[in-house]
Amino acid sequence: MRNLFCALFFFFFTTVLFAQKSDYSILKISDSLKENANAVVRFDITDISILSQRNMVIKTDRAVTVLNERGARAVNAVESYSKRTSVKNIEATIYDAFGNEIKKIKRKDFRDVSAADGSTLASDSRYIYLEYTPVSYPYTVVYKSEKETSNTALIPRWLPVENYYVSVEKSILNVKYPNNLGFRKKESLLSTFDIKKTEETETQLSYEARKILAQKPEDYSPAFSDLYPKVILSLEYFNLEGLDGNAKDWNEYGKWFSDKILTQTTVLPEETKNKIKALVGNESDPIKKAKIVYKYMQEKSRYVSIQLGIGGFKPMLASDVDRLGYGDCKALSNYTRALLDVVGVPSYYTELYGDSDLIDIDEDFFAIQGNHVILCVPDKDKNFFLECTNQNDPFGYQANFTDNRKAIVIKPEGGEIIRTQIYEPQKNTQVSRGTYSLDENGVFSGKINMLSEGSQYGRKQMIEKFQPNEKEKHYKSYWSNINNLKLGKIAFVNDKENVSFAEEVQLSAVDYGTISGNRMFFLVDAFNQNSENVKRIRNRKNPFQIQRGYLDTDEIEINLPAGFNIEFLPSNYELKGKFGEYKTEIIKKDNNKLIYKRHMFLNRGKYSNKEYDEYRLFMEQISRNDNAKVILIKN
Repeated sequence: MRNLFCALFFFFFTTVLFAQKSDYSILKISDSLKENANAVVRFDITDISILSQRNMVIKTDRAVTVLNERGARAVNAVESYSKRTSVKNIEATIYDAFGNEIKKIKRKDFRDVSAADGSTLASDSRYIYLEYTPVSYPYTVVYKSEKETSNTALIPRWLPVENYYVSVEKSILNVKYPNNLGFRKKESLLSTFDIKKTEETETQLSYEARKILAQKPEDYSPAFSDLYPKVILSLEYFNLEGLDGNAKDWNEYGKWFSDKILTQTTVLPEETKNKIKALVGNESDPIKKAKIVYKYMQEKSRYVSIQLGIGGFKPMLASDVDRLGYGDCKALSNYTRALLDVVGVPSYYTELYGDSDLIDIDEDFFAIQGNHVILCVPDKDKNFFLECTNQNDPFGYQANFTDNRKAIVIKPEGGEIIRTQIYEPQKNTQVSRGTYSLDENGVFSGKINMLSEGSQYGRKQMIEKFQPNEKEKHYKSYWSNINNLKLGKIAFVNDKENVSFAEEVQLSAVDYGTISGNRMFFLVDAFNQNSENVKRIRNRKNPFQIQRGYLDTDEIEINLPAGFNIEFLPSNYELKGKFGEYKTEIIKKDNNKLIYKRHMFLNRGKYSNKEYDEYRLFMEQISRNDNAKVILIKN
């Protein structure tokens, strides 16, 4: 009986052990979760315990199966810490494809590095992260961590859909909090993925998501954060790096930030004050004074990332920036604010999301947001926003990084949500005037002048700083339709006062005209063919967005080779619709000269997924017409 009992016990023990191991087997993952996935989150359990205004504990228990090399980022086994945030526990276990344990990793085996990178001058934050090189794929990482922090102003967001190409078997958020701190939440798009709220009381909140399939990115989609579910959490009574705060809306936050964070940060040496006053002289116009100050700041300082102080929130003292000549976005914006104050121009520290995608500060829900700081200079009924980290931008220029989004402007009397400058498509212009000639062998030689303004200025002005090989690479890519391209003289005029960028380029190419028997074929549109590749997306799920429209107008004189007559000219073409307008016209001046005119207007806007194919067809028609050919025949 004893032997039988031992045998049964051993059988039961090994069966349980095998069952535990096999829980991480790739065979346990349904085929639907593997489809389009580089990684599968087997489970992700986040427990947030807000113990008081100055104490929060965050526990993570997470298992991720990495299917291929591209899925390694989904492991996300990393924690940051600083003077006010400590990592109490961190560990991981690696399993092979069938759920067999490969390796245990304790805290001492994690990499522990400074948060400072190549662009960061100094930082008092550090990262602990898992560095593991797999022998084979797939493999599974089970990761556990526990952090304790006084920064209750920064409650982690819950993002059950973490990234593209990552599926989720189960994701759970549990939050515990006192009922006297003004706990608040904002839920977005939960029903889209059938995410359940499993508990909600005065002191507890829980959510659960199951079987979320891997999402594929779709071209022209709005920002990721606008497409997928999230829960944002905040407190009315919070603490940020040792400073207690009290704010239930953006107005109160702005007042608190102004009083507690920005106070006493704009003191400047008398010598600097006198220098700025002398530069401004008798100028009385506030914006003209601001332009003088902005130019001074750009010439005197340079951008570096600095993360010392209030969790990356408190700017360096203006006097330190003045002495050292560098600062991050917070420091340089605050320094410019101090300089403007000397000459009596009011300006306001402004937080927002800096990104090529249009991402708004959430106006209706207060929680500390944003990743960038600029400066707002009001003038009557207009606001000028200054990017203080760029030494080349014109005064008030914002396109392509901080344009057309809601920002929190911090004033002594309170915070205010304001939309930054919108660059209307009609003003995002490129005007081209040029000429090209073809000889009897199809050799092309030409010259083009292009003047860019609005958002197109922002994409062009950087070319001026390129090295010669970079300029050549840029133009060969821009004119990829011209084979065997050779560049001649290139000249630029960067007019920062009027925010326009002029390019003059001479170029040539052999075999632009294709000879076939006694005929020559060539593309009439040499300089500005539509290069936008709008892919076919079957069963598109997401809405699509044209974030920034533009207007291109071209007029090109074409000199035809001697000894040839025109056999065929493409017809004039016009296309109009909700996405924009397109028009081309070819005017025959005489037997040896053509004038080609092109007008291309693309509107900005948000559209439903059902309209995507209509947009694709619109752009295909333009591309097809841009590839229209002239046929010449020998006399």
